[in-house]
Amino acid sequence: MADSDSNNQSAYANGNVTMESNYDEVVDSFDALKLNENLLRGIYSYGFERPSAIQQRGIKPIIENYDTIGQAQSGTGKTATFSIAALQIINYDLMSCQILILAPTRELAQQIQKVVLALGDYLKVQCHACVGGTVVRDDVLKLKAGVHMVVGTPGRVYDMIDKKALLTDKMKLFILDEADEMLSRGFKGQIHEVFKKLPRDIQVALFSATMPNEILELTTKFMRSPKRILVKKDELTLEGIKQFYVLIEKDYKFDTLCDLYESVTITQAIIYCNTRRKVDTLTAKMQEKDFTVSSMHGEMGQKERDLIMREFRSGSTRVLITTDLLARGIDVQQVSLVINYDLPVSPDNYIHRIGRSGRFGRKGVAINFVTPQDMDAMKSIENYYNTQIEEMPADVSSKSKNTNNF
Repeated sequence: MADSDSNNQSAYANGNVTMESNYDEVVDSFDALKLNENLLRGIYSYGFERPSAIQQRGIKPIIENYDTIGQAQSGTGKTATFSIAALQIINYDLMSCQILILAPTRELAQQIQKVVLALGDYLKVQCHACVGGTVVRDDVLKLKAGVHMVVGTPGRVYDMIDKKALLTDKMKLFILDEADEMLSRGFKGQIHEVFKKLPRDIQVALFSATMPNEILELTTKFMRSPKRILVKKDELTLEGIKQFYVLIEKDYKFDTLCDLYESVTITQAIIYCNTRRKVDTLTAKMQEKDFTVSSMHGEMGQKERDLIMREFRSGSTRVLITTDLLARGIDVQQVSLVINYDLPVSPDNYIHRIGRSGRFGRKGVAINFVTPQDMDAMKSIENYYNTQIEEMPADVSSKSKNTNNF
């Protein structure tokens, strides 16, 4: 892996580097991948028509048994990249765990499980999610009954391996998703412990939005001559998303939100705040004014978060106020509007937040509430993504008609 090249942001102040691709083969249709027929049926039933940039490059090397590193942001279709590859290489006659996927959060692990089960519907794949906040005994029973694939968080997965409920002897592919996020959450030790329990010759695939030095160390330890695939920022899904900002004094953010809420037709929206306290305060203030909103953050119990996500996915609540907890990997297909009530602290989180408002070519709108003090941060985001965030037009409702009513 190469050090950051001079054209790219040495703006990675935390020691991130820009990875250079060493694998440029592009497969521009799912048919050309020579996949299992029932897997192809699952892919088309899921609504995919042609592979995204990361899928065009990333599925084939995994299927061909290469260790693979994919640097790609949320919203580029990377979950389906490794899910399709994993589903292709499973031996369905063998009811043993052959694929292990680690993810940083329960929500992401459960989302990956849903994608795997949907894509693998015609293959009758058995995929279990091992995550904290669920009953350990249920995990043990399910694993002992037999599964083809396990996706989970590092702590619970290690616990299941340690208890000998999850056997590793038949595993052939180990996938790390959102590796940068796992390391930032302090899972490095647990990932190492899990890896030590896996077969020595296991194939490894790692996906990460950024490449901090810690990840480079991880790839050196775990991987053999990996194929490296970089989906550059200009291939990401800011395309198709109209980005606006509203310049307001901090004290008037709430009034601006209420005005906006009343002047546009919202199908489904996510509002991001930077702190849990802000989420709670904003939710209470909106509900006082009889706006129907729900909220979610990391201090809530797992059952409560699951219920809120179910209601939001089903459309019974249309507006969700949340922190960056939701900003990585949770695919809510109908979301057409994202409001950054607070600009994200890190430019990386900007695409994680708004990237979900126009996934896979769906149109979307992102509105950033910007105080005079935030202007420099917003300019940094524009430079970081080589994009333009326009000032919100005064006539919001007529603008909304041009963007599928948000």
